[in-house]
Amino acid sequence: MSRRVVRQSKFRHVFGQAAKADQAYEDIRVSKVTWDSSFCAVNPKFLAIIVEAGGGGAFIVLPLAKTGRVDKNFPLVTGHTAPVLDIDWCPHNDNVIASASDDTTVMVWQIPDYTPMRNITEPIITLEGHSKRVGILSWHPTARNVLLSAGGDNVIIIWNVGTGEVLLSLDDMHPDVIHSVCWNSNGSLLATTCKDKTLRIIDPRKGQVVAERFAAHEGMRPMRAVFTRQGHIFTTGFTRMSQRELGLWDPNNFEEPVALQEMDTSNGVLLPFYDPDSSIVYLCGKGDSSIRYFEITDEPPFVHYLNTFSSKEPQRGMGFMPKRGLDVSKCEIARFYKLHERKCEPIIMTVPRKSDLFQDDLYPDTPGPEPALEADEWLAGQDAEPVLISLRDGYVPPKHRELRVTKRNILDARPPSGPRRSQSASDAPLSQQHTLETLLEEIKALRERVQAQEQRITALENMLCELVDGTD
Repeated sequence: MSRRVVRQSKFRHVFGQAAKADQAYEDIRVSKVTWDSSFCAVNPKFLAIIVEAGGGGAFIVLPLAKTGRVDKNFPLVTGHTAPVLDIDWCPHNDNVIASASDDTTVMVWQIPDYTPMRNITEPIITLEGHSKRVGILSWHPTARNVLLSAGGDNVIIIWNVGTGEVLLSLDDMHPDVIHSVCWNSNGSLLATTCKDKTLRIIDPRKGQVVAERFAAHEGMRPMRAVFTRQGHIFTTGFTRMSQRELGLWDPNNFEEPVALQEMDTSNGVLLPFYDPDSSIVYLCGKGDSSIRYFEITDEPPFVHYLNTFSSKEPQRGMGFMPKRGLDVSKCEIARFYKLHERKCEPIIMTVPRKSDLFQDDLYPDTPGPEPALEADEWLAGQDAEPVLISLRDGYVPPKHRELRVTKRNILDARPPSGPRRSQSASDAPLSQQHTLETLLEEIKALRERVQAQEQRITALENMLCELVDGTD
């Protein structure tokens, strides 16, 4: 009886290659915060990296094309009063990014297409609801403006960023620190891992745990979990002897793992990055100098080792480019942005092909930037798969879309408590009680302030000219 030794797979020869030196981003002071997040987020327009900052938390946002040495005075996104712990780009708007911080807040920012002249300090909206630091962020894959945050208070909050309101608060499901949270493909379920060593599948709208597995990995070190295309759960963790381990689980039968493999004895937490189009999972260990990748199939042993990309320097963090940001003409199926101590280096994963034509089998239709649902529809119980786009002609980003926050008038419904601070015309809420006369008065006051500022600028310019003439 003949036995097939070599497994047939179009991804068996995937190889990784670091980009050339002039394609890296140099002289970036990557954050030294001891937190197990990727410290990096990337989309087809921008690269965002959490950086060291005095007196608070900050991250830098670079246009993808701005490679080479980064000016030390390049504007940062600063607004948090404590270190930033996680950042995540909105999948439905490439100019919107959320940041979570040790200061217990989540901020959502609009990044302009042009390079700003000074630091961006004003978020579109600040989301306040956690009582301890916020360390995990994840946007809903199909619903517009729905953002999940998880904090050190063991609470998961799901927000409607468009109104600044809390949609759902899951505050009695995790008795200890939450290590990871992941949506499934249509955003109907969550997979969470916790310090109590329990893997949970949660229906957030019903507010209940659908399934759970205690000690999916027996070690005490942090565990990570992601949903696969087949609906299984892929996990990384540690054995009781502190060996790193990966597992594949069926949520309908948590008794036995579909697959369980030991890897090595390193103590770095493995960050899994899963590509549903190819069903390849990439494992990047913090402090490692390698990226291992595996293909998940329906055939035993279900998790097939493909290869390892190795380099000399360890990685501080890792960014993973969405499929629509890849170069399909070069058969690129994944791109990572590896953080070193002082730079960020792109790493390109390629399937070698002789033909220059578009490879249909490598690039099935992939989730695009259009949301399938509104936040209210999702909350009401609707589910929808992502709106797919073809990559045949390459991805063309849509025109710049501005995120508009329409806050409901919470202040008008509440009686004032304590002494009320005086409001200027620029920050007074536009309530329904405003009459035409008051609006005209505000416009007039604003114009007078602008004229006063212009006069002040003119006076200062005259003083400067006099000083220059005097020195000459």
